[in-house]
Amino acid sequence: MTLLAVERIKLFSTRSPWWCLGLAAVTMVGFAALIAGLAPTAELNLYTSLFGRNLSLMVLLVMAAIAITNEYRFGTIRATFTAVPNRTAALLAKVVVVALVVGIVGEVLALSAYGIPQLIEPNADVVANTSDEWRFVLGIGPMFALSAVIAIAVGILVRQTAAAITILLVWTLLVENLVGLIPRVGDDIRSWMPWVAADHFLTAGVGVPGGEGGESAFTVEFPYGPWGGLAYFAGVAVALLVVALVVAERRDA
Repeated sequence: MTLLAVERIKLFSTRSPWWCLGLAAVTMVGFAALIAGLAPTAELNLYTSLFGRNLSLMVLLVMAAIAITNEYRFGTIRATFTAVPNRTAALLAKVVVVALVVGIVGEVLALSAYGIPQLIEPNADVVANTSDEWRFVLGIGPMFALSAVIAIAVGILVRQTAAAITILLVWTLLVENLVGLIPRVGDDIRSWMPWVAADHFLTAGVGVPGGEGGESAFTVEFPYGPWGGLAYFAGVAVALLVVALVVAERRDA
């Protein structure tokens, strides 16, 4: 519990997390309000009301990466490892704190973005009526938390803020989309991309513009169901974290 308290204090003792949390709120909730206020009622739906979730995720990925890379940048990680010789315990405490914060914030923002369009445009079809639609709304928090675990793992491995952020943004915004353009095997490879699997968990069964049955505009045949997508995403996050912890134990701080 002491390690968790220390990591909580370290996380919120700088301005960058507060700025990131504020920007994440603006992107998800602000987009929901903007779309509800400007889009025709017929075009409003549950998917469009949560359109800002991916932008919000990018911001929170940056926050999670900075939470660990700043320790390497300013040398405070050496003080941490001196006070807590068990490096794995110290790093796991940071993972737990950051993932919980990101997950809770993601859930609160998702529920806010879900409710605001109903207040602005009561006649729009933005209410979750099925289990798939509720999975879309309530699944954002767990998906964000697992994404934060991956961000911290990448930060531990590269130890530089710019490098970690670049890897995360290029990975999520470019690589996972462009891999689908590879002839013959592109779609098969893309179905195993981590955030594609996470998005399948969220949107399967939800009406998505450009796709059928809740899938994206890319034609992807998923070899697993929605919950299988979450399990696979969680497995990737845990595997990357284990690798990062092993590397952190073996190299100099």
